[in-house]
Amino acid sequence: MKPKPTDPGSLLLSAIRAHMELGTTEVIVERRKRTTSGTKSTTIVAESPVMAAIPPSLDMIELPEIQKRQFKSLGDHCEAINKCQLCELGATRNKFVYGVGNPQAKLMFIGEAPGAEEDRRGEPFVGRAGQLLDQILLAIKFTRQDIYIANILKCRPPNNRDPLPEEMNKCTPYLNEQIRIIEPKLICLLGRIAAQALLKTSTPLGKLRGHWHEHNGVPVLVTYHPAALLRFPAYKKETWEDVQKLRARYDELG
Repeated sequence: MKPKPTDPGSLLLSAIRAHMELGTTEVIVERRKRTTSGTKSTTIVAESPVMAAIPPSLDMIELPEIQKRQFKSLGDHCEAINKCQLCELGATRNKFVYGVGNPQAKLMFIGEAPGAEEDRRGEPFVGRAGQLLDQILLAIKFTRQDIYIANILKCRPPNNRDPLPEEMNKCTPYLNEQIRIIEPKLICLLGRIAAQALLKTSTPLGKLRGHWHEHNGVPVLVTYHPAALLRFPAYKKETWEDVQKLRARYDELG
């Protein structure tokens, strides 16, 4: 027998699923219980895995020597790190996915990690989500030659699972060096994991988007990951609002 919609267990499960999708750090559900003295309310707090996905501050981590160096170009940097084995993903990847685009781009797009097609080809955003990203770029009059695209992780997590904190700890310094070399004027973070990791926050995606943030002095805008738009087309309207805001800020750069 299917549980009734009002069953507390069903309500809790539905709430957790909904809040996990939005990136909430906790789910609060009120369960009412009848007692001999009347009706009693109990508050249940269920933690979401979002907090576990946020790496601690890199200031607290002793970086390997390769991540302390500064490089003159993206080519030199890629050559130095593309055999990286700092985490277990180095042993399971097919290809190291460094990044692609204009090395002097004013605008950088950053996602969370390579998928299956990206792992096969060694280039970010080339699967279905990447094709949708291309359409979004075209709609706001950009091509891949105008911008630079990268990810928090350079290697694909098995089965496209979420990146683990230790994996992001090992890989984020590489991304920060890419940002330092490129010197973008704007950054667009695609999806909850990229946003929370780079901005060092547990704030849900829904509250992060629509506002300007900052990463090492660079203005940052957050929007949905193209893969989320494939699953939930209703997000496209808000994404369109976000990228129009991004284009307007870009045009102000001159």
